[in-house]
Amino acid sequence: MSEKSTDRRIIRTKLLIRDALTELMEEKGFEGITVRDLTEKAAINRGTFYLHYHDKYDLLEQSEAEILTEIEKIALTINPTDFMNFNSENEPFPFIVNLFEFFHENSSFMKVILGPKGDASFQGKLKDFIKQTFFQNIMSKIKRENLLVPVDYLFAYVSSAHLGVIQHWLESGMEKSPREIAMILSRITLLGPRNALGFKKN
Repeated sequence: MSEKSTDRRIIRTKLLIRDALTELMEEKGFEGITVRDLTEKAAINRGTFYLHYHDKYDLLEQSEAEILTEIEKIALTINPTDFMNFNSENEPFPFIVNLFEFFHENSSFMKVILGPKGDASFQGKLKDFIKQTFFQNIMSKIKRENLLVPVDYLFAYVSSAHLGVIQHWLESGMEKSPREIAMILSRITLLGPRNALGFKKN
């Protein structure tokens, strides 16, 4: 068997296991899941499971790490200068469209991991990632003396607001397309909540 065929088989097996994890977390929560549940749901033997993961906690950790790695790749496409100069109210930030397209492709896992039966620590990891991305791509271009509010509160607001929009979109069945929800988030980010409500400055 060729190396590429082996790699594809490994990827396919790991996806089956992650899909099983997603379905079982939705059914009974992570703590109620056993390795036997996972192998039966994925239709694999225990040896195959242990070939890739030490236990269910390792499976969860690796699955979350894979998601964060892909999000980081999307973040690398951000051009700080373009982001700072972006002022269109009718076009979404391109990287936010890419981000929501990724969330859409992985919606089953994202919905459950960010939901009430998911992993609360992953929400913290995602918020930390948003904060870090915001700092690296935005704050490096801003003079701190021009800030109107303390930077730590700004980070807390931005990360919580973005995560809240992501969760609401997933929980509401993703009625908006990735581009539509990216447009909504871009407008809130660009205009602020007050202007987004229609209260324009005089």
